[in-house]
Formats: sequence, C-alpha cells, structure tokens
Amino acid sequence: MNIYIVFFLSKNMNILKKIKRLVIPSSKIIDEWFSINGDATLREEYDLNKSSIIFDLGGYKGQWTSDMFSRYACKIYTFEPVKRFFLDIEKRFYRNDKIDCFNFGLSNVSEKKSLFLSGDASSLYGKGKKEIIKLQKFSEFIEDQKIKKIDLIKINIEGGEYELLDHIFQKNLQDKINNFQIQFHRNVKNFKEKREKIQKELIKTHKLTYNFPYVWENWERKTV
Repeated sequence: MNIYIVFFLSKNMNILKKIKRLVIPSSKIIDEWFSINGDATLREEYDLNKSSIIFDLGGYKGQWTSDMFSRYACKIYTFEPVKRFFLDIEKRFYRNDKIDCFNFGLSNVSEKKSLFLSGDASSLYGKGKKEIIKLQKFSEFIEDQKIKKIDLIKINIEGGEYELLDHIFQKNLQDKINNFQIQFHRNVKNFKEKREKIQKELIKTHKLTYNFPYVWENWERKTV
C-alpha cells in the first residue's frame, strides 16, 4: 500500500469510514511515521556496505532501490510483477550491473496469479483492471541464484507477505536474512492472527528494531 496515498485519503473521512478497518493503519501511526521522516531514515539506515545484498520485493518504480544504491552501492535484486512498473525499473537501471530486475514476484509457490490494478495502486485482493502476473518460489530462486545470505529484504507485496514468510519459516531460511523490512497488509482474511503468528516465529531468531503496525516494521537477526 502506498503510504502517500493513505495520507491523502486520511483527509476524506467519508471514504475512510468504509475502508479504514480493512486496509488503513491508524492516522496516529501514520502521523508518527511522517513526523520522523521514516521513509528516509528508518527504511534506509542499515549497517550495509558495497558487499551487501538487498532484495526489494515490490519494486514499484524503483525509488527505494535507487535510494539504497545511492547510499551503499551494493548488489540489489528488485522484483516487480506488474509489467508497466517493471519496464520503468528496467529502463531506469539498465546500465547498472549491480541492480538486477525481475518481472515476477517471490512467493511460496511458482504460479501465475491475478493482480488487480487501479491507477498506480495494486492488490492481490480487490477490484480494478486485472493483470496476470508471475510468481516464483522464493526457496527455488535463491538456490538457482546461489544466494547464501541476504542482508536486507524489503517486503511490500500487497497481502502476499503472509504466504511468503510462512514459506521462509517452513524452509528454515530466516537465518539467511539479516533484516526483514515488512509492510503487512490488512486486506487478507485473519490478517491480525497471521501477523501475530509470523512475529512469534521471527522473534525466535530476530529482534524488532522498529514497529509502526501496518505501515513498516523491521526485524534484525540476533547476534549469537
């Protein structure tokens, strides 16, 4: 979910009364996030260097990828299943051999799925123009790419995060990931229980470093 769109919609209470309970974080949490400029601080300030590896799941138009590369000049894998957004990213980074762009998402299975588009917004669950997108199994991708560790994985995949994270736990891959930066969504049935279940798994190996529910939260791997 695009936080800037949420902030704009928060001024229109008639709309929010109908959809806030399902998809919108509380205005207080959003205000707190913007008050600290979280997108330019918490979401970008990590212990990374040129040798680090970042996964950007939900690349959109590539701004976060661009910002992170400007800071750290590290290897970034960017995944964007929506064709027109992917083409923007591909054009933006085609001369950068440290940024690899993929026109598919990562999930718990390899399959094709319907995604619904409305303007620049997209959702696996909703209404709008339908586009068939490709998903690839996360465990198979990192095996094919011979990826041994991921320093930071950003996950903003419109409700698909629950199945993806369950898959990571089932395959015992969480120890390969130093930081999980996650935007959980409320457009999924039993989203609260699913988020709590994932957090109970994460806390076994990671510690919560910041938490703005349904906006952004980060889990950093515990040191032994």
